[in-house]
Amino acid sequence: MQFAAVRVACIVMRGMGSALKQNTSLMSGVPELLVLRLLSTREMYGYELARAIRESTRQAISLGEGVLYPALHAMESRGFVKARRRTVSGRTRVYYAITPRGNRRLGELSGEWRRIAGGVRALLEGT
Repeated sequence: MQFAAVRVACIVMRGMGSALKQNTSLMSGVPELLVLRLLSTREMYGYELARAIRESTRQAISLGEGVLYPALHAMESRGFVKARRRTVSGRTRVYYAITPRGNRRLGELSGEWRRIAGGVRALLEGT
């Protein structure tokens, strides 16, 4: 069976079918979780984050600009990330870094996602 890519608020989830389209709340918090996790290893700029999300999820998740940048700005206003401008090869880029508050938020989101994923896995495996 072949699955088509499904767009949910500019988040592309490959292989999830139309159920995800009807339940966008399932994806609530995923962009924040993914961005904070990547920034916990090093600072990155927007395009670099988008590419790293695609690569680290094996192309399963792709965040469009309409999701990524508003999420970054919201995380910055909540104190989870800090932004700084840097000129590289004549171009100005905005680099984002996680803050201590962002690390705490990452811990909360990671725990909740593991709990949900574990529940789904238990159901699927019949345990």
